[in-house]
Amino acid sequence: MPAILVVGADHLGNMPEQLASIGFDEVMHMTGRKCQSVRKGIPDKVDAVLVLTDYINHNLTKVIKQQAKEQELPIYYAKRSWCSVQKALCSCSHECEWARQKQ
Repeated sequence: MPAILVVGADHLGNMPEQLASIGFDEVMHMTGRKCQSVRKGIPDKVDAVLVLTDYINHNLTKVIKQQAKEQELPIYYAKRSWCSVQKALCSCSHECEWARQKQ
């Protein structure tokens, strides 16, 4: 059951449904508004991290990148538009594998 953590943006809109359509069964969201949320870290059950670059500050990006590296998680960067998200995720072999497992 692949899970993804989306970092940035206040609301995801229909992005969780779209992420589910490409193979992510669980979508977690960290807005990045509260500084304390970063201290909690990336949950253990996350398989990938998606950073929405147009809704996040540089310091939070740096912290999330370091945490993902320590946990050996793939990290992707995209704007909030679905085209940008899909382009970032579909260029990776992990996403293709997750999509095949779902079928």
